[in-house]
Amino acid sequence: MKAIGFRTAGPAENLIDLDIPTPTPGPRDLLVKVAAVSVNPVDVKLRAGSQPAEGATRYLGYDAAGIVEAVGSEVTLFKAGDEVFYAGQIDRPGSNAEFQLVDERIVGKKPKSLSFAQAAALPLTAITAWELLFDRLGITKESTGNLLVLGGAGGVGSILIQLARKLTSLTIIASASRPDTIAWVEKMDAHQVINHHKPLPEELKRIGIPQVEFVASLNGTDKQLPVLPEVIAPQGKLGLIDDPESLNIRPFKMKSITVAWELMFTRSLYHTADMIEQHRLLNTVADLVDQGVLQTTLTGETGPINAATLTAAHKLLESGSAIGKNVIAGF
Repeated sequence: MKAIGFRTAGPAENLIDLDIPTPTPGPRDLLVKVAAVSVNPVDVKLRAGSQPAEGATRYLGYDAAGIVEAVGSEVTLFKAGDEVFYAGQIDRPGSNAEFQLVDERIVGKKPKSLSFAQAAALPLTAITAWELLFDRLGITKESTGNLLVLGGAGGVGSILIQLARKLTSLTIIASASRPDTIAWVEKMDAHQVINHHKPLPEELKRIGIPQVEFVASLNGTDKQLPVLPEVIAPQGKLGLIDDPESLNIRPFKMKSITVAWELMFTRSLYHTADMIEQHRLLNTVADLVDQGVLQTTLTGETGPINAATLTAAHKLLESGSAIGKNVIAGF
């Protein structure tokens, strides 16, 4: 089968086209014929800094939509011919290949109303946003107050804003700084928009909300850390997904602020007892899409899936100018 990988960590140009054997499913695996993929910050981070073992090739890709080609001996959730979408595992070969093995417990049914490309924009970001909101921050339908989404126009922010707006009673404040990103987070249905390039305390006071009960920090946490203890209300909660160089949480103590990290690969990496929750939440997301409650976050589509198009997609993400999700479809 065709696949795209790298043998040396470094720039996007290190991605190469390869032909490798088609894998065979293990007991709980689906063998998926990949129709579309999207690129996430984790792809860029691992390509740039994760050196494969000597003589080895690493295959990335943590978002995909496709059709089940074959199933393992213990699979009960899917059958050959099913259309699926998923985000895969960080410790297994990725979706940048014609066929991929993926554990059925982290796979969802593809939304019927979306194309494969539209569906491939959603899994990793939807899982991350869902777990951050409902598992890490502990937000429920009954939660009240304000949620500040730092980095609202990216892939995670785009779906997190929608989930919070549609499934909770919170007031959603998204940060964005350019006319196009402001327009995007407004399209995603944020109640208010502030500029994260200006001091957060001043921006929040400008809209009449000096403190917030919840913060979802999706990028640029390093820059905002000094002011977050000021803008988070007593007993509030901070959830983050990026990688600050340092994270001193002592300033959050006086207000008893909860600080929680979200990594959507945790359940599959450690085979947690509740690993199947990702299957369930993806199915819920698919239903919400088909009901018209949620929309795809796709903003661009290219193809075919090869080293050249993936290199361009990695560079776009590295530029910091990407909005929503860019998808690559077809081999």
